[in-house]
Amino acid sequence: MASLKSHNKKEQDLSLTKNQKIVLNLLQNSSEPLKAYSILDSLKTEGLKSPLQIYRALDKLEKLGKIHKIESKNSFIACSNSNCARNTAFTICESCGNVKELKNNYLSDGVNELIKKNKMSITRYNLEFYVLCKNCKTN
Repeated sequence: MASLKSHNKKEQDLSLTKNQKIVLNLLQNSSEPLKAYSILDSLKTEGLKSPLQIYRALDKLEKLGKIHKIESKNSFIACSNSNCARNTAFTICESCGNVKELKNNYLSDGVNELIKKNKMSITRYNLEFYVLCKNCKTN
């Protein structure tokens, strides 16, 4: 099964356009979430000169689960949980702004139980928890 997942990931990477690969590479190498116009400014030397080019790449990468949008910051971050596409949760440090993607089955189970209990169906979720990170908490 692991080799099938690996193969599918490689297939997805091969199906990315040049612009999508460039944007994904920038986000994967960034130490922080980036706004679309920051991405544009960083990639002008790569030939991406239009906001539309950036937004199209971001939209497709988000749909593929390769990146996530941090809604409250209107910025984007590379997925660190193997292309999880639909349901995401993040911690955002209120002091330093550090963002960390969470992968927690108990959290997912709790959200699903809440939805089921209230007779709703969920299409996706993006949870953002504001915290003090370990470094800021000790300072």
